[in-house]
Formats: sequence, C-alpha cells, structure tokens
Amino acid sequence: MGEISKNSLKTKLLQLECHFTWELLKEDSDLDELKDGLHDQLEFLFPNCRSMVYNLLAYVNQLKGNNVEALANLQKAEELIQEVQDDDISTKIITTYGNYAWIYYDMDQLENANTYLGKVEDICKMLLSTSPYNVPVSDVYGEKGWALLKFCGQYYAKAKECFQKALEKDPEGPEWNSGYATVVYRLEVFNNKKCTPEDCESVELLRRAIKLNPKDTVLMALLGLKLQDMNRSEEGEKYIKEALAKTPNLPYLLRYVAKFYRRQGRVDDAIKLLKRAVSFTPRSGFLHHQLGISYRKKMIELKKTAHASKYSVRNDFSKQIQELIWYAIYHFVFVVEQKTKFVYAKLDLANMYVEANQHDKAENMFQEVLRMEKLTDEEKQEIYFNCGRYEEYQKKSESEAIRYYTEGLRLQIGSNARDWCQGALQKLAKRKIQKNGADASGFGILGLIHQLNGEKKEAIECYEKALELDPDNEEYLSGICNMRLSI
Repeated sequence: MGEISKNSLKTKLLQLECHFTWELLKEDSDLDELKDGLHDQLEFLFPNCRSMVYNLLAYVNQLKGNNVEALANLQKAEELIQEVQDDDISTKIITTYGNYAWIYYDMDQLENANTYLGKVEDICKMLLSTSPYNVPVSDVYGEKGWALLKFCGQYYAKAKECFQKALEKDPEGPEWNSGYATVVYRLEVFNNKKCTPEDCESVELLRRAIKLNPKDTVLMALLGLKLQDMNRSEEGEKYIKEALAKTPNLPYLLRYVAKFYRRQGRVDDAIKLLKRAVSFTPRSGFLHHQLGISYRKKMIELKKTAHASKYSVRNDFSKQIQELIWYAIYHFVFVVEQKTKFVYAKLDLANMYVEANQHDKAENMFQEVLRMEKLTDEEKQEIYFNCGRYEEYQKKSESEAIRYYTEGLRLQIGSNARDWCQGALQKLAKRKIQKNGADASGFGILGLIHQLNGEKKEAIECYEKALELDPDNEEYLSGICNMRLSI
C-alpha cells in the first residue's frame, strides 16, 4: 500500500467504534496503575467481563508501546468471546476486530489492518447498519461505557450516557444494568451528593442490578454503603453480611466491606479485612489508601482517649499513636507512588507528615498537589481547604489561609470542601471583628462570602460596614458596586 492508501485506511479506521476512537487519553490516567488493576480484575472478576478487560488491556499496552502484548490480549478477548454460545457473537466481537485493525495499522502491517476492517464491514452489512464501519448495538455502547468507567473518574458522566444507550437497546442486559448502577453510584460519591431516600437514584438501580446479577457481591456492598450514607445502616449491613458470606475472599468486595465497618466505628475489623484483601492484590493503591485511612482513624480515636486520660498514663498511648502515624504514612506513600494522579491520597500523606512533625515533607507534598493539572473543581476545593488549614494552623499565616479558603469558595461546585472553606473564612472573619472592631477586613471577608453565595443584600450590608472603617479600599468598593448593579 502506498501513502495515499494508508491515509485512506486511517480515514476508515476513524469511523470505527472501538477503544482507539473513544478518546481515552493516556494523560488522564495512570497507565501502570490501570494495568495492574486490570490484571487483578482478570483474576477475580466474573468470567463474562473478561473479554472487555482484555480489550481495554490491549489498548493500555498499545499506549505504552507494547503492540505484541496488545495483540496477545486481543487474541485472549477473541477466544473468550468465541467460547460463549451466543447467536449474537458478531455484536460482541466487533469492538475487538476494530482494536485489531488499529494495532496492525500502528505496526504498519496495513494488509492485516485492512483484513480486520473488512471483518467489521461484513458484520455491519449482516446487521444492516447504515454505516459500513460501526453499528449501534448494546454490546458496543456497553463496552464503551465499561472502558470509560475503568479509565478515570473524569469520564464517569460519559460512561453513564453509554450505559443508558446500551439499556435502551437491551433493558435486561445484566452487564449494562450493573455498569449503569455502578457509575451512578460513583457519580453521587464523586460529586459529594447528599442523597435522601426520595432523590437517591443509585439505590433502586443497584437493587435492580443485584436482581439481574445475584452473584455480584460488589453490587451488594455498594448498596450497603449507599444505605449507610442515608442513615439506614441496619438495612445496609444485611447486604454487607450476605455479600461477605458469598465471597469472603474477593478483594473487590473486602475493600467496600472494610469501608462500611470503618464508618461504623469498627476500625480493627476494617483493618483486618483490608489486610486480607492486600494479601490477594498487594499492588492495589485503593486498598493501601483505605488502610492508611483506617490507621489514621484509629490514631485520632487513640489521641482522644489519651487526651481524656490522666497525665500519668498518657505516655502509654504516645508510642501507640506514633506507630499508627507511621503505619498510615507507609500506606499513603505506597499509594502516591502507585497512583500519581490521586489527589486525595497526596493530601492525606501531607496531613500525616504534619502529624509526624515532618513539616518539610508536608510542605513539599502540598506544593506538589498545588502544581497538579487537569483537576476537577471538587479536587481543587479539597486542595485549597487543606492548604488553607496548613497555613492557618501550622505556619500561622492568616493571610495565606484566607487566600486559599477564598479560592476554594470561588469554585461554585457544591461540596463538603467548599462548605469547610466557607466555615473557616467565617470563623476567621468573626475572630477579626471580635479582636478589633476597627478592622475592616473581617466585614470584607463576610461581604465576599455573601457575594460568592449570591446573597446580595447581606453582601452589601457587610461591604458598607467594611467601607465605614476603610473608605478607600478598592476591593470593598468594587464588591459593593457589583452587588448594587446586579440588583
């Protein structure tokens, strides 16, 4: 094939529906961590999902420059699909053929690429598709949703749309109901959505998915956690116990059960389960993060006990507290080395360095997260709140603390971190007013809070008080003018 033929082939390849056209950008995920996770899933997930795991693994290997390994992954995916006794095998294998075509194209084996493109074209003709290179079927939509779900949290909304399309074509499909329920649950967690029984979308979706996937104990655990979020722990624990009885050694289940127990106050039980899970999947960043959180929780509880105890026995707790701090640090360090884009783990590590009085390391970690790119607004809010706390309580810099808290408040996405930034600013403002009634900055901060929350009347009142004390302040003048013009 000449250069023109190669360009023509590329034009056709771009019309395929497969991992190479789904905009799974390598800069949005930690490929090494994703690859490790996919290998763990091959060992522990139920068989009907493994062909999709191999397809995504092939794409990851191609991104890492391992085309030979990628082809071996696709061969495994093809074998698994061929083993399934199903009349609709063509719809299940079309994505795999598309991936073959792209990898052979990348290897400059253009005849092989064209052969697999032809296989896709034959399936499209057989299914009477209006397009020669893609066909709108549930298997393609569902596999795309699954790949987006696994690749990174930024893609959850797109994954939800794909699962919705898959369910429009196949409403009873167990895999698509499972994927849809899972991604809705994760979006609620991701967006810090506070659900009530009336508006919690994921609960009924998880119930339906469990009915269609009675062996999927991970779905049961997610439902248990969601019910716990809604103050229905007793009902949630029934699902947790049932799941644990069915698959007591499934690491993907154990991590969620441990989270349920930790939030219930059973920290030692959580640690025990997490250690068991780590014995099966020792490189899991998620498990190590959960262990770090559990040790931190135990440390906090022990500190409270020590503080309430007599001075003579406090030293007995000191050694235990230090041990728990170092256990937590060990696991958080493991996570940030494995999951380089995991903002929350880096913040957890920075805060634990503070507990260990390692302030240089804490400072470096906070600066590292401040330099991170392509973050969600929720992640930025968490960073600003934690950096603000560090400036306020460790470096004793009110001005820098106010700057970070304000940056968090300026981001309008509702979250716990935004609420915390607002609470911290209100506390600092009131302290300034109480300490020195002639200090305009306290009223200025309150004015800004009201302004950012759209509370125009209250903002004007606070800015007016600030201007009485500091008549030439341009910030307060600008704030009050903007508020009056917007009324």
